[in-house]
Amino acid sequence: MSTLKSSPASGSYPSMHDVVDTAHRLRGKVLRTPVWRWQTGAVKEIFGDGTEVWLKLELFQKTGTFKVRGALNSIEALDDDARQRGVVAVSAGNHAIAVAWAARSNDVHAKVVMPRHASPARIEACREYGAEVILMPDVHQAFSHGLAIEEAEGRTLIHPYDGPLVAQGTATVGLELVEQVPDLDAVLVPVGGGGLLAGIAAAVKQRLPDCAVYGVEPEGADAMTRSFESGKPQRLERVDSIADSLGAPYAMDYSFDVCRQFADGMVRVADDDICTAMAHLYRDVKLVAEPAAATAAAGLFGPLREVLRGKRVGLIVCGSNIDLPRFSALLQRGLAIA
Repeated sequence: MSTLKSSPASGSYPSMHDVVDTAHRLRGKVLRTPVWRWQTGAVKEIFGDGTEVWLKLELFQKTGTFKVRGALNSIEALDDDARQRGVVAVSAGNHAIAVAWAARSNDVHAKVVMPRHASPARIEACREYGAEVILMPDVHQAFSHGLAIEEAEGRTLIHPYDGPLVAQGTATVGLELVEQVPDLDAVLVPVGGGGLLAGIAAAVKQRLPDCAVYGVEPEGADAMTRSFESGKPQRLERVDSIADSLGAPYAMDYSFDVCRQFADGMVRVADDDICTAMAHLYRDVKLVAEPAAATAAAGLFGPLREVLRGKRVGLIVCGSNIDLPRFSALLQRGLAIA
């Protein structure tokens, strides 16, 4: 059973009051990450001088990803009894790390359930932050086991991508971006389960109604795109993408509803395109971006290239939790294609 001090009514979306209030509460606890205009290399070659591309560098956030915003917002909302019982999270890595960090910051015990294929570096990071790590054969079994722990131990499940508290946290990324780069024409957001897109789209659209917001998903982990196409949340039988932190096995009602209300559309990108975008980000901006963090750039260079030519575009660079051997292998793959 989950016990919260307060949360918006089921089905509501993050209002600007919610977003500004969340940003105020998290101030000093999370970082206000910088933006950087990408003006060299691939952007110059593909778009020339008429297109502005701004990177929102959430990979510089505490724990290495945006996930800490939603995790901290969720854990700080727990009442005393729920804090005593502890929390549980399910994740391939980034959300698990964020929950481990946020739980330790609030003196709350955390269990994190991760698929066995998760990066060893991410597993070790969770343990270093004091979380108890449980490994399962795959992401579907990880989710099932996490729910079983929630039921058996009375822990609060800190969901990786669904619910008002998560969306309020991720919305602060969008709020910062529109304050840092006024008058954007479009924002591109990597999508796994949709929690980041839901929050950012809600914040951006309420501040800049004419700014287009697009979600970008890997072809092998496209639950939200399928959900947009069908009109209801969809479940994947199989997840197959190098962007493991975007490998949500299904979309859920809340995040889907908010995404559908505020986002302008979804596009898919291939793993090769993600590797190429990783190579561009490393070559041009010297960023060590995990595959998920390069997905928005892959959308810009691929399916949205002509749509966004001549526009002022924001890209969410969402994380950097990747071990050196894997980054090197994917970088070489991207350089070979580029």
